[in-house]
Amino acid sequence: MDWYKMSAREVLDELSADDKKGLAPEDAEKRLGKYGTNELQEEEGKSFAKKLAEQFLDPMIIILLIAAIISGAVGEMVDSVIILAIVIVNAVLSIVQEGKAEEAIAALKKMSSPTVKVIRGGRPVEIDSVRVVPGDLVVLETGDIVPADMRLIESTNLKIDESSLTGESVSVEKDATVTVEEDAGIGDRENYAYSASIVTYGRGKGIVTATGEDTEIGKIATTLSTMEEEQTPLQKKLAGLSKTLGLLVVAVCAVVFIVGKLYGHDTLRMFMTSVSLAVAAIPEGLPAIVTIVLSMGMGNMAKRHAIVKRLLAVETLGTITYICSDKTGTLTQNEMTVTKVYLDGKVMDVSGTGYAPEGELSYEGAKLSVDDVKGLKTLSSIATLTNDADLIEENGTYSILGDPTEGALITLAGKLGVKEEALEEEFPRIGEIPFDSDRKMMSTFHENFFDNKVSSFTKGAPDVVLKNCKYLFKDGEIVELTEADRKAILEQNNAFAQEALRVLAFAFRNYDAMPADPSTEENEKDMVFVGLTGMIDPARPEVKAAIKECRNAGIVPVMITGDYLLTAKAIAEELGILREGDKAMMGEELNDKTPEEIREIVKTTRVFARVSPENKVQIVTALKENGEIAAMTGDGVNDAPAIKKADIGIAMGITGTDVAKNTADVILTDDNFATIVNAVEEGRIIYANIKKFVTFLLSCNIGEVLVVFLSIIMNLPTPFLPIQLLWLNLVTDSFPALALGVEKGEEETMYEPPRDPKEPILDRNITITIIIQSLAITAATLGVYYYALTTHGMDGDGLVYSRTMAFSTLVFSELFRSFSSRSIDDTLFKMGFFTNKRLNQAVLLSLALVLVVLYVPFLEELFHMTDLNMVDWAIVLISALIPLVIGEIQKMIRFKQTHPVDMEDK
Repeated sequence: MDWYKMSAREVLDELSADDKKGLAPEDAEKRLGKYGTNELQEEEGKSFAKKLAEQFLDPMIIILLIAAIISGAVGEMVDSVIILAIVIVNAVLSIVQEGKAEEAIAALKKMSSPTVKVIRGGRPVEIDSVRVVPGDLVVLETGDIVPADMRLIESTNLKIDESSLTGESVSVEKDATVTVEEDAGIGDRENYAYSASIVTYGRGKGIVTATGEDTEIGKIATTLSTMEEEQTPLQKKLAGLSKTLGLLVVAVCAVVFIVGKLYGHDTLRMFMTSVSLAVAAIPEGLPAIVTIVLSMGMGNMAKRHAIVKRLLAVETLGTITYICSDKTGTLTQNEMTVTKVYLDGKVMDVSGTGYAPEGELSYEGAKLSVDDVKGLKTLSSIATLTNDADLIEENGTYSILGDPTEGALITLAGKLGVKEEALEEEFPRIGEIPFDSDRKMMSTFHENFFDNKVSSFTKGAPDVVLKNCKYLFKDGEIVELTEADRKAILEQNNAFAQEALRVLAFAFRNYDAMPADPSTEENEKDMVFVGLTGMIDPARPEVKAAIKECRNAGIVPVMITGDYLLTAKAIAEELGILREGDKAMMGEELNDKTPEEIREIVKTTRVFARVSPENKVQIVTALKENGEIAAMTGDGVNDAPAIKKADIGIAMGITGTDVAKNTADVILTDDNFATIVNAVEEGRIIYANIKKFVTFLLSCNIGEVLVVFLSIIMNLPTPFLPIQLLWLNLVTDSFPALALGVEKGEEETMYEPPRDPKEPILDRNITITIIIQSLAITAATLGVYYYALTTHGMDGDGLVYSRTMAFSTLVFSELFRSFSSRSIDDTLFKMGFFTNKRLNQAVLLSLALVLVVLYVPFLEELFHMTDLNMVDWAIVLISALIPLVIGEIQKMIRFKQTHPVDMEDK
C-alpha cells in the first residue's frame, strides 16, 4: 500500500493501531506470528563441494579429464597423474581467489538497529528491533536508526539522513502533517521514514507499516537475491575457444586414427597416437595460466587501491565502455562545504573542502581575515550559535555529529578562527524558537553579544528571512533595508541557486531585555539582515582528471544520483561529465518508458537525477542491451541492485555500506574515482597479455599437432610420446606463458577505445600470426625429425635419437618464439631483446628442466631420450631460430602496411 498517501488517521485505522497507547503486548505477539520477525532472510551459501564441482564444468577441463582417464586406461599413469594435478591446482586457485560467499543480505541485516523504543500498552519500552511489528508505535530521537518503514504521526524539527537509500547528501526534513496525494519517489515522501535511515535532528513518532523483507531495504535484498550471476566476456571467450579446440581435437584424432588404420598400423598404436595428438592439441596449462595471471593482476590492483573480489572481473575491467557513477560519496566528498559568502554586497570565496576547518576567505583573489570585513564575525557567530551540530576531530580526521548543513557552518567559522566551544561558553543560549518546516527558520537568544543587549540570532531560507527583515547590517552599522538592497540580495540568492548551492540567510534582532515570551514568532519580525552562505557537497579534486582520462580511453562517464537535477547538473558540468549536446533528466521520467525507449535515452543522457534503485537497474540494463560493458560505482544501499546488475560492480571501501561492498566485484580502498581508471588500465594490460600468451601457446600447440599429423600422413613413426608432449606443454610452455602474462603495458593502452565486446580472443592479426608461426615451427621440427630418421633409422636407437632431435628442436623453437610473442606488433629491436626479466628467468628455468630429462640418466630413460653431440645441437639451434626470424619479419611487414611512410618525408 502507498502509506505515504494516507492521512495519519487512515493509517492508524487500517492497522488497528493506537496513537497514544500503541499495541497491547499480546496483540504485538500475535502480529509477530503473522508477519514474522523484522529481519532479512539470508540465502544459503554454496557448499565447498558445489564450488569445486563448478570448476570442472569448463569444456577444456572436461577434455583434460577425458584425456587423463584414457591415459590411465591404457597404462600411461604418469600422463594421467600430471593432467589431473593440473586440473586440481587450477580448481583450488579459482576457489581461493573467488570463494567469498555472497554477504549482501547479511550486511543489510546488520544495518538494522539492535534495539528500539516503542509504546506498548501505554508505556514506553525498549525491545529488540527484530520484534517490531506492523502497527507498533515507535519513538524516534536524534541518533536513532529507524528500525522499519513507518508513517510518521508526530514530528518536531525532524530530519533524517536517507543517503544510503536515495543518494541525497542533505538530511531530509520530515513533516508528519503532510499528506502526499500523487506518486512520489522515496526521497520526496516527507511523512515517511525508512528502515536503516538515521535520525540526525529533532524527534518524532511513527506507526510501523512494513517490516523485514516488505521494507524498501527488504525489496532491495529480494532484488539482489534473485539476480543471477552472468558470465564475463573472458569466460565466454575461453569457453568458446575450449569448444572449438575440443571439436578440432576430436576431428584430427579421428582422421589420424583412420589414416593409420589404412596404412595397416596396429589399433592400439593408433589409439595411443590419437591420445598423443589430443595432448598436443590441448594447451593443458592454459586454464591454470589464465587463473595465475589474473591472480597476479588482482595483486597489482590491490597495490593500486582496488581490491578485486571476482577473479575474472580483473580482465572485464579492461572492456568497460560506460562507468555509471553515483554522485554522493563517489564523485563528491559527501561532506557539505560552504564555498560562498555574501556580505556587504560582496561575494567572497571560501577554500577548503570537507569538515576540516582548513581554508581561507578571499575576495577577488585577495585573502581576507575575520576582521577585514566587519560583518564576517557577526555572520560566523550567528552560524555557530544557531547550531546543534558538533565538530569532532580524531587523529587529524574531522567529522560531524548532527546535521551536515550545520556542520558546514561550524567548519566555516573554524576557518575564520571562530571557535565553537569558546563562543558558546561566552554567549550561552538562553532561549530559542526551534526550526520547523513551515517557518523555515530557527532562532536562538544570547546576552551581551552587542554591548549589554539581548540578541536573537536567526538562520533560515533566504526569502523567508529577508521578508522578516527591516534593517541591513552594512559595514558594521545597522541601516534601513531598501528595496534596492532587497532586490540585490534576492538576485544573489538566485545566482547561488543556479550554481546548485544550498543557500542560508542570517539575521539578528536586539532587545533591551529578554522578551517575556521568547518562543513567539513575533520575535522574528523587524530583524537586521546580515548575509548569505552558499554550500555544496563538493566534487573530489582528483575526479575531473580521472573523467578526462576516461574519455581519452573511450569510456563514457554517466552520473546516476538521488540528488536534485540542478545540483547534479552543476557537479556534472564541473567534472566534465555533462558536455555540450549531452542531456540530463529526472529518474521518474523513466517510469513510464518502455525498455526500447530507455535504450535510446541512455545513448545521449549523461545525468540521471532523483533516481530510485529500480531506475538505476533500468539504466544499467539498457546499456547492456545496447551492447555496452557497464560498470556501476556507488556506496549506498540504493546502489546495490545496480552494482550487482552491472558487468562490473564497484564499491567505495571507506564510505561504502557493507551491502555495496559485498555486492560489488571491485572495492576501492581509497574511495578515489581515479582508482577506477587505474583498474581499467590494469585490466586492459592483463587482457593484452592474455592474448599474447594464448597466441604463444596455440602457435606452439598447433605446431606440435601438425608435426604429429603430417608424420602420420607421411607414414613416419610418431615423433613424440604422450609423456614427452606433456612435459613440453606443462614445463616449456607454461613458464614463458606466465612471464608473458606480466609484460608491461604499452604507452597507447589508455589512448585506445575499448575493444568491441564481441571481439574474439583470436582476431585477424593473431590468427595470421598463429598460422605463420605454427607452420614455421612445424617446418623446423619436422625437417630435423626427417633428417634424423633418414640418417639414423626409423626404429630402435635411431627412433629414440630422432625423437630427441625433434623434441629439442621443438623446445628451442618455442623458447625463442616466446621472446617474439611479447608483442603482436612491436619487434624485438623496439622492445629490447631481454627487457622482460621474468621471461629471461622463465626461459632459463624451462631450458634447465628440459636439459634435465635429456641428461639425467633415470629421467632420460623414463622420457625415452638420448644424449646429443655438438653437431646435433648446432642443427637443433639453427633450425629453432627459423620461427623467431619469420615472426619478426612478419611484424615489420605488418607495420609497413599499417603505418605507410611517404618516401619524400622519410
